[in-house]
Amino acid sequence: MTDITKTTPATRGLIPLPEAAARGLLLGGGIATAASAFLAWTWTSEFPGDLTINGYPGGLQWLTFTAGLLTTLFALALYGVRGLGWLLPARNNAPLALAALGGLGTTWFTVIAIANNLGGVVNLEPGGWIAAIASLLPVLGAFALPQQGVGENSTKESLKAYITKPDAIPAPQPLTPWLERAVITLATILGLAVFTYGIDTEYGELFIGYLFVVVFFTWALHTAGVMDRFSRIVAHNRSFTLAMGFLAAIAFPFTQTDDHYANIGVNILIFGTVALGLNIVVGLAGLLDLGYVAFLGVGAYTAALVSGSEFSRFSGVQFPFWAAALAGAAASLIFGVLIGAPTLRLRGDYLAIVTLGFGEIFRIAVNNMDGVSGPDITNGPNGIPSIPDLSFFGFNFGEAHDVAGFTLGRFANYYLLMVLIMAIVVLVYTRAADSRIGRSWIAIREDETAATAMGINGFRVKLIAFALGAALAGLAGTVSAHVTYSVVPTPYQFAGSTPPNSAFLLAAVVLGGMGTVAGPILGAALLYLLPEKLVFLQDKSLLAFGIALILLMRFRPEGIIANRRNQLEFHETGQLDVPQQTTLTDEPATVTKAGA
Repeated sequence: MTDITKTTPATRGLIPLPEAAARGLLLGGGIATAASAFLAWTWTSEFPGDLTINGYPGGLQWLTFTAGLLTTLFALALYGVRGLGWLLPARNNAPLALAALGGLGTTWFTVIAIANNLGGVVNLEPGGWIAAIASLLPVLGAFALPQQGVGENSTKESLKAYITKPDAIPAPQPLTPWLERAVITLATILGLAVFTYGIDTEYGELFIGYLFVVVFFTWALHTAGVMDRFSRIVAHNRSFTLAMGFLAAIAFPFTQTDDHYANIGVNILIFGTVALGLNIVVGLAGLLDLGYVAFLGVGAYTAALVSGSEFSRFSGVQFPFWAAALAGAAASLIFGVLIGAPTLRLRGDYLAIVTLGFGEIFRIAVNNMDGVSGPDITNGPNGIPSIPDLSFFGFNFGEAHDVAGFTLGRFANYYLLMVLIMAIVVLVYTRAADSRIGRSWIAIREDETAATAMGINGFRVKLIAFALGAALAGLAGTVSAHVTYSVVPTPYQFAGSTPPNSAFLLAAVVLGGMGTVAGPILGAALLYLLPEKLVFLQDKSLLAFGIALILLMRFRPEGIIANRRNQLEFHETGQLDVPQQTTLTDEPATVTKAGA
């Protein structure tokens, strides 16, 4: 086996320990952390997950076991164990430190939560203390390892090296096409399992532990260079990757036994679809729209009015689903044109203020259309309830159905419908982004004056982006109206504690990654799951979200899934060396080097 830490000159680590001792702490601490999960951590089952049984981990203990196992695997890769070299292609220590920190965060959070929930550290069994100490050992070992390419007296550079990816990563060995597709398939199955586990978490403490493990391990894979190599594989198999992603999405409801989790899934897809439409306006065309949620409301109200609700102003009208969906999308598109035509000659903050005003005007208008303050159309603050379930080619979405031995409930039916709509939206988005009009959007976003000087009709291009984004939001709104049974004006505002609102959608695009396909969907999933799972924090959940937002904007301003051009703009020249091909997260243009 080959020792990867001795391939380049190194300086001592942050903690003054012999290298042999650091290695021992890292490997032994990872094994001890995983083993400590099999001890009893508390004496009472009042803490969720039942952590009282020796030899039988429960709840958060499984997450500690997972974190310890992953740390052990990274440590074995450090030793050069055959078959694990792919875990450390960058040959650096950052993944080791991050994996160890993930185990420390999960374990110490559990121990502190036990003491806080049950009334003091006296409620900890010896196993809890052992786990806390064991999870600290690999952190000490990781920060004591020598660092490559760091100045002897540069503490700042040394700290940065523990959390960032190195500039140069050795080129991978080429894989055969079938092996590349096997890697994508395996990654898809693993991603579905991780996502399903996160949605199925039964209590907030378990979800926080899950976030510790997922965030730090994903960060570790990124700093190791594994994610870069996977991006290259995805670039070679773009269509296959998209197909596997949609197959995984279709498989999700078949993994659920509780329709409540399918309800979470369908809402994530609805808001992800709307965020993807907003991504056209903000991410591609560079137009800051602060009232975008109004287009979702236009689509929802249109569908509610023509779907046969007895409380609708047109109660005798009941369109089939395809007609209601087209009506909602068309109504939103018309509103997008009507609002965009007189306002899109504005730029920057002025455009943002106008769109914010449109959002508020829509909410106030539908609130007043009750027959007293205005015409009787939307039933005012009471909204339009009792919207019937969809029936499509004899398939009633409100009834449970047995498919291949699995029972799909109401929300699972709507979830599969939204997967189909999401596929259509992704197709529209990618085709538009790769077209001449998409390149015009990007040119307008980068420099509207220069784009106009080159012959691009800026007003027309921006109006198309505004109208297309509005139509996609309206299409999602038609499904949202049927899923929730009713439409009321309250959610369609700029900001609020629960989605949907314009601030939520804009944050999903920015956090996920502007100008990408998967970014807004991932951002919508995170922002919907956090309030759903962290109910126990009550008002503090917004504080936690704000802190996470600040940290992400500080360390990864380009978003979780980075657009290549944005990534180069946000980081120093020479930090990144981008492969000469596009990926799922790329814009149509090809970028070769930082600063190009």
